[in-house]
Amino acid sequence: MSWKITALAPRLLVEAALIAHEDALDWDHDILISGSEVAEDQPDDWRLEAWLSRKPTKADKAALAGLFATEVPPFVVEQLPETDWLVASQQGLEPISAGRFHVHTPDHPASMDAGVVDFVIPASQAFGTGQHATTAGCLAMLTHMKAQGLVVRNAADIGTGTGILAFAARALWPQAYYTASDIDRVCVDVVSGNAAANGVPMGSGAGRITMTVADGMNHPLIAARGPYDLVMANILAGPLVALAPDFGAALVPGGHLLLAGLLETQEPGVRAACRRAGLRLAGRIVRGDWSILWLRKRPIR
Repeated sequence: MSWKITALAPRLLVEAALIAHEDALDWDHDILISGSEVAEDQPDDWRLEAWLSRKPTKADKAALAGLFATEVPPFVVEQLPETDWLVASQQGLEPISAGRFHVHTPDHPASMDAGVVDFVIPASQAFGTGQHATTAGCLAMLTHMKAQGLVVRNAADIGTGTGILAFAARALWPQAYYTASDIDRVCVDVVSGNAAANGVPMGSGAGRITMTVADGMNHPLIAARGPYDLVMANILAGPLVALAPDFGAALVPGGHLLLAGLLETQEPGVRAACRRAGLRLAGRIVRGDWSILWLRKRPIR
């Protein structure tokens, strides 16, 4: 990605633009966007960034401007050096500790603290090193769920990315069966490499992770290996709403659902979709502007 467009705007304006992006069915997926705080001490000042592999056209800038319902902030367009920005963005990142877990890149040493589960996740072409607030929140929530007495025998990680949530769940419930999936085929090799680096066995048996490529829950392997007593999905609010009925159908009565990837402002819509699918809130964590939700399917009475 060799070009970037940046817009500085108040947090609410950028969050609204991110939501509009999710709802844009005709969005050009060669334009990747993200929103973030300008600085930790400036929580209301945000930036919207868009990356392209081509010089932005008038149509590209018009599409970006169309995400802003009211005032359109000024755009700064710059050409970037030829770099793998996904890899570069993950190099040198500080380790995180969340719940029972410590996640770091190879640039940093492993944790020596007793009782801590350590994962090394190298810079790669898949999202989810644990540096992002949603992934860290999921690790903390999994730890909480275990402490609350949750027993997992069969779990699925939908949109697994690097495999980190499947790895973490396996560390907490080592005898369960695990199915991990992602829509991006590159994740197959990424998860396999990360599993090897962290001593996580791949395969179809208990305590092993089976990896497949799937769009959401739409895959015969995911259906055949269900129903599940834990489903995890750290993706985006729009797909979470769309997949809520599938999540509900894939869970055993009383089963558990861990959701992330949604802004706190998007939480009501996601929870409403889950309620319609027979799922009720059991717990929540807010990390920065992001919500992490633990929901439970109604048990059979």
